[in-house]
This record gives sequence, C-alpha cells and structure tokens, in this order.
Amino acid sequence: MRHSSEFSAAVRKGRRAGRQTLVIHLNRTGSDPAAPARVGFVVSKAVGPAVVRNRVKRQLRHITRERLAALPSGALVVVRANPAAAGSTTLATDFDDALAAALRPSTGNSGRGRRSQVAGEPRG
Repeated sequence: MRHSSEFSAAVRKGRRAGRQTLVIHLNRTGSDPAAPARVGFVVSKAVGPAVVRNRVKRQLRHITRERLAALPSGALVVVRANPAAAGSTTLATDFDDALAAALRPSTGNSGRGRRSQVAGEPRG
C-alpha cells in the first residue's frame, strides 16, 4: 500500500488483532475484490533508531511475503510494529497469531459497549 487513504481504510474499518510485538489491522472489503491482498507497514520512531526500524521492516516484509497467499483477495492489511519488535525473536509467531485472530470470523459480540442486564438485577 502506498496511499494514506488505504492505510486509513484498513485501520478504521478493519478488524484489529494485537500481540506484544505487533498489531494487525485487516480490512477484507478492499477497493477491488479481484485484486491480490495489499500490505502496508507502520514502524514508528518508538521502535528505535533508523537502523533498527529498517531491520524490523525487512523482517516483517519477509514474514508477510511467505503468508501472502493466506490473505483474502482484495484485502488491505496494515502491520504496525510495537517497540517490543526491535529485539524480538518471536516476530513470526506473533504475526501468525495476530493474523489468525484477525481472520477469525466475528462472533458478533466483541465485549465492547453496553453490558446486558439480567432481569431483576439492579444496575450497577
């Protein structure tokens, strides 16, 4: 991905799954469902100096390239590296876990929002 609008669409409208070293934002409804999945990376200065950030980006590109076929067609994916990614040896495992969680079908109840009230229980 190269345009900020694509990054925004993936982050705002997509599903999010995070682990200690990274967060994956997945938007299955990309602009062209027949196109291959597109992936973008966000590695902020909090991760470390330029040498470290570039190393993390190279590692993430390598990990993603091997798993590109598992992504849905037309999907927009943003991989955001956390500061813990700088010295991590579990980046690939965290990527696989987060991607599996983002691809998992939604149960409809994300645990957010209003709590349901059981009849007869006082609100608290």
